[in-house]
Amino acid sequence: MAEIKVLVLVGSLRAASVNRQLAEVAIENAPDGVELRVFDRLGEVPFYNEDIDTVDAPEPAVALRAAAVEADAALFVTPEYNATIPAVLKNAIDWLSRPYGSGALQGKPAAVIGAAHGRYGGVWAHDETRKSLGVAGPRVVEDVKLSIPGTGLDGKHPRESAEVVADVRAAVATLVAAVEEVSAGVA
Repeated sequence: MAEIKVLVLVGSLRAASVNRQLAEVAIENAPDGVELRVFDRLGEVPFYNEDIDTVDAPEPAVALRAAAVEADAALFVTPEYNATIPAVLKNAIDWLSRPYGSGALQGKPAAVIGAAHGRYGGVWAHDETRKSLGVAGPRVVEDVKLSIPGTGLDGKHPRESAEVVADVRAAVATLVAAVEEVSAGVA
């Protein structure tokens, strides 16, 4: 089977974000034959507006869609902002969902993981992200549920926790298995 490509979208724009670090862990621990690539331009994508989603859509939005079209799946790595999904990530989902019914991630497996301050690790944001994705077109991999309380990392990089690395590796493996099911016509 050809290499599986996974688009990674990080819901935090901060360079030192724990969620960006989780994305790094996912990339570093990808199974053989799997390439994970972060789309680092979410901060450049303008808020979705159907008036500008034309033949001449803004270049960052076009680049986001192109990255999604090239991918076999998507991994959303997100914190929780005010008990919900960060605006930058919701905006990306909005761009990727259009045109409705044939968006760039239509039918492709998508999974959500992340970390947030507090004892629940962003569960509400992760649930909201899955809900939004479920309407937007991707096939949400419900078996992937990884919400890491930021306090559980004690200020260390997630790669320093064998448990976190194993959990991220398992999440990616489950997402990859969903891609293989789609490719085999099982899903």
